[in-house]
Amino acid sequence: MKNKVAFITGVTGQDGSYLAELLLQKNYIVHGLKRKSSSINTERVDHIYYNRKYRKKFFLHYGDLTDRSSINKLLITIKPDEIYNLAAQSHVAVSFQMPEYTSQVNAIGFLNIIETARSINKKIKIYQASTSELYGLIQRPIQNEKTPFYPRSPYSTSKLFSYWISKNYRESYGMFISNGILFNHESPRRGETFVTRKITIGLSRIIGGLDNYIELGNLYAMRDWGHAKEYAKMQWQILQKNKPDDFVISTGKNFSIKYFFSLCCKILGLKIKWSGKGLNEIARLVDFNKKKYKLLNKNQILLKVNKKYFRPNEVDILKGDSSKARKLLNWRPTIKIEEIAKEMLINDMKKVGLNEKI
Repeated sequence: MKNKVAFITGVTGQDGSYLAELLLQKNYIVHGLKRKSSSINTERVDHIYYNRKYRKKFFLHYGDLTDRSSINKLLITIKPDEIYNLAAQSHVAVSFQMPEYTSQVNAIGFLNIIETARSINKKIKIYQASTSELYGLIQRPIQNEKTPFYPRSPYSTSKLFSYWISKNYRESYGMFISNGILFNHESPRRGETFVTRKITIGLSRIIGGLDNYIELGNLYAMRDWGHAKEYAKMQWQILQKNKPDDFVISTGKNFSIKYFFSLCCKILGLKIKWSGKGLNEIARLVDFNKKKYKLLNKNQILLKVNKKYFRPNEVDILKGDSSKARKLLNWRPTIKIEEIAKEMLINDMKKVGLNEKI
């Protein structure tokens, strides 16, 4: 039986690395797109790339979504059965600073993929990584596939274009293009500038004496957090359906950023006290194991609020309803937020050279 061939853009990112692992386990031949960079950016997939087991099944290619000629050459050469478009300029705050670049990558980049696929082989199954940020200024307290969108950033606006162009090509040309509207999903492979990872690595650096405190923005933003490994599996399952469709993937539970920070402190055995309001709100360390954490000080400030980390347009509450995915994809998230936070903390403690048990 012929191996299926998959092409993953954004393969060096959190989702791409988990998806590559999954597809290789399912005996796919996997090709990944990576951008040329002066720095090495493949650490999330190095364990795959240098594994002899996958030497003839996992390949990395230089290219850029905004360069249609490179995408065209790759698709002609690779001849994929499935394309997973996970590449993006995915930082919401950066999208306000670089709106044109964000739009080129997230919107025109995806258009380059589907236009190329349409001209080469319309039977290729295509997955588009959409986002819960589409809901922005929420029109319903819980969001599903029928909830109206109201994007509040250049990032989410660019993603909205890709969402609608995928539906347009699906209906106009009969192409198999599906959207996964994924709510927040975390793991130790999350980028260090995303808030959950900023918290876990920040606390690890404080414990290791490398930093004094963490600075964050809106502590009261509510997010629906799951584990990236489970969400990657859903990306694959969405393309295994007989017909293209769009699915919300979420846990159905949401928590504030303040809660996530407090949870991480609890896991580490750090007792904190909150005080102040607005930009003056802080988290202070009031009790801890002095033998275990020798570089910490009682009454030390662990967190401050800094207005530079607030978005021009805040998205205050996101909470997904995955009833459709539960029914049609048998979606059942199993990893709880406490487990996610602990896994991330263990990873980041090791990253800064600490081996304390949590």
